[in-house]
Amino acid sequence: MARLGLTTVAERVTSGLAASVRLSRGSLDLDVRLSLGMGEVVALLGPNGAGKTTLLRALAGLDRLGAGSVVLDGHVLEDVDAGVRVPPEDRPVGVVFQDYLLFPHLSALDNVAFGLRSRGVAKVEARRRARGWLERMGLADRAASRPKDLSGGQAQRVALARALAVEPRLLLLDEPLAALDARTRVDVRRELRRHLSSFPGVRLLVTHDPLEAVSLADVLVVLEDGRVVQTGSVAEISARPRSRYIAELVGVNLFAGRARGDRVMLDSGSFLAVPQAGTGVVFVVVHPRAVCLYRRQPDGTRGNVWPGVVEALDLEGERVRVRVGGAIPIVSEITPVAVSDLGLADGGEVWVSVKASEVTVYPA
Repeated sequence: MARLGLTTVAERVTSGLAASVRLSRGSLDLDVRLSLGMGEVVALLGPNGAGKTTLLRALAGLDRLGAGSVVLDGHVLEDVDAGVRVPPEDRPVGVVFQDYLLFPHLSALDNVAFGLRSRGVAKVEARRRARGWLERMGLADRAASRPKDLSGGQAQRVALARALAVEPRLLLLDEPLAALDARTRVDVRRELRRHLSSFPGVRLLVTHDPLEAVSLADVLVVLEDGRVVQTGSVAEISARPRSRYIAELVGVNLFAGRARGDRVMLDSGSFLAVPQAGTGVVFVVVHPRAVCLYRRQPDGTRGNVWPGVVEALDLEGERVRVRVGGAIPIVSEITPVAVSDLGLADGGEVWVSVKASEVTVYPA
């Protein structure tokens, strides 16, 4: 895609964030375009090394762009070609880091006041505003506490208060719940959702947790190898994933192949029967709950049937995900009772059956 010029970007984006971020860090070659509206909560997902944190650092001004621009509310924060670069401390950007980065020698109150002080706010006024933010976060009684005396959830709220106290137009959160234990994470996620809903600016959240993304975000942006591979709502991405990583994230089976009439020839050399598959290069999705397993070849079954070998079983809630290897590796989702009845705990050979009507096909 051709790069938009600085004037064009600034004229078109009067509210929200428009960024074209290109930079290299080690083996990572980051080339990302983002256009985010005010009031949106956007979750940035991707495997380790995809460039998520690097992108946040670039937007905050902590990493210098190799090329591109960052425009927020029509104001140019950085443009390499024009030689414009607003330093991090002067950008209307708040950041909550994964490990919070609270100053250990400062109280919770002074940690929150720090951002205000660095922007020139007088000490008395900065502490007054900081105290107000701690009250909003339900931490008024911990104002004098140092980070070592705070729980994980309390430290997260102090970090969020520090980021919001400077009244940013862009809020960046780098896996803000990752440092919490599972029990605390549920409560803090609920609180974070409430605080984010009251923030009027652009909110960009980095996470590797699909539940966190679904709970907090309106829009998902998936990053792989430094590139955006898919953007959309949870429903849109779940219905039509465009990479193996995304398919695993939303819990479905994804295959690539070429459609020919009523079947799809998979890249692996096998095929799946699909009514009205069409023609051309396509993706194929099969939900795990549509995958039936048998110990013997089923009689009179129409559609897709093939042998496989049980490779792994994972209990997720009230269902068991069974990973089956073979000509078409696939995941089936069945009940614990079915696992017991079939004797799947011992592994071994099984037969896989998928109705042709349960297969979804769409252009690649």
